[in-house]
Amino acid sequence: MTLKALSLFAGAGGMDVGVTNAGFNVILASEMDPHACNTYRGNHPNTIMIEGDINNNINEITQLKGIDIVIGGPPCQGFSVAGKMDASDPRSKLVFSYCEVVEKINPKAFIMENVKALGSLTKFEKVRQEIFKRMEAAGYQVTMNILNAKDFGVPQSRERVFFIGVKKDFKPITSKNFEQFKKEAITLRKAIAHLGRAGSKNNPNITNAKITLAKKPILRKSPYAGMLFNGQGRPLNPDAWSSTLPASMGGNRTPIIDENQLYDNQTSWVEGYHRKIMISQATNEYKEAPSRLRRLTIDEAAILQTFPTTYKFSGSQSKIFSQIGNAVPCKLAEVVARTVKQSLLK
Repeated sequence: MTLKALSLFAGAGGMDVGVTNAGFNVILASEMDPHACNTYRGNHPNTIMIEGDINNNINEITQLKGIDIVIGGPPCQGFSVAGKMDASDPRSKLVFSYCEVVEKINPKAFIMENVKALGSLTKFEKVRQEIFKRMEAAGYQVTMNILNAKDFGVPQSRERVFFIGVKKDFKPITSKNFEQFKKEAITLRKAIAHLGRAGSKNNPNITNAKITLAKKPILRKSPYAGMLFNGQGRPLNPDAWSSTLPASMGGNRTPIIDENQLYDNQTSWVEGYHRKIMISQATNEYKEAPSRLRRLTIDEAAILQTFPTTYKFSGSQSKIFSQIGNAVPCKLAEVVARTVKQSLLK
């Protein structure tokens, strides 16, 4: 049985890939960013795309009938620790635009994704209460679930909150429902090393943002934490999973890879540098970062978000990085969608 889905704030379609793989048919998608819309259309030709501000298109969107589930991740800048964390940010109000569509469409279920902070910080308690109040009044059993992508086979530590509602005829979703899908994440090395070095045939999209050493590094116990370099791009450990990929990649917030460590199994330059400055605090002897260090490429970032290798992105490099960083990891979305589907079919 194929269930019908409506996708709001669809972005480049990461969540939609997972939901489709879980057996849903995404009938219509809504997105404002023109570059993300182009990417979406190119990869989801059978889905109707409504481009523009959702608040200008609610009447058109809510004409749909027979929708089983509404999915989507309203913009998170107002809630994100990477932003100003302002609940009064106009973008923060878009969670209620999402609620309005659900109220009017009246599907069997909904999945609303956002940054962990919306689900965990006291300052957003009123926002959470309003989501629960409105959706419960609309006839849904609502649960809030904070999930980490790395617990479900995604090679990236990425915590997100999922507000999941099902009508009262169905069994509500709890954290126990996700246990069956848990799977150890593969390492960065296993995930991306097959592409080859940046600039090679299978990994052609070099990220040119320069890597410079911080004059006053912020040190942590792990060399892969803290701030050893200027900007917020942190080095990645090939033998662990990636840290969270931000939507601001492309410049000095793009994660850093040691190619000699990744491809030649050489000793990590970052770990050696970290050891020395932890002991002496002296950074003057290091004039610049070695050429073996470089930024993550868009092809690697797409893999770490578990997009299909055939997925094609539209726009400039910075726009593509933004689309990738804003996405829900496809495999995580699939897990959530499969969990809800089990409830709907039972």
